[in-house]
Amino acid sequence: MTIGQKMHQTLASLEGAATNLKTFALDSQDKNAQQMFNDLSGQVENICNTLRGRVNYIEQQEPQYKMQQP
Repeated sequence: MTIGQKMHQTLASLEGAATNLKTFALDSQDKNAQQMFNDLSGQVENICNTLRGRVNYIEQQEPQYKMQQP
């Protein structure tokens, strides 16, 4: 597995985690838990944005890492 594939896989996993956290917030009836899950989701989304920027940079610098679109 190339570094490009690993980074895309990590990004997909993080995006899934952010979605799960949002779902936990919606499913929870405890206001504190909802706020915590929403805060955590926001933090993970920030990480996703940072990683996505890095992936885009690497793909511009090293085109061989660009993932093929189906």
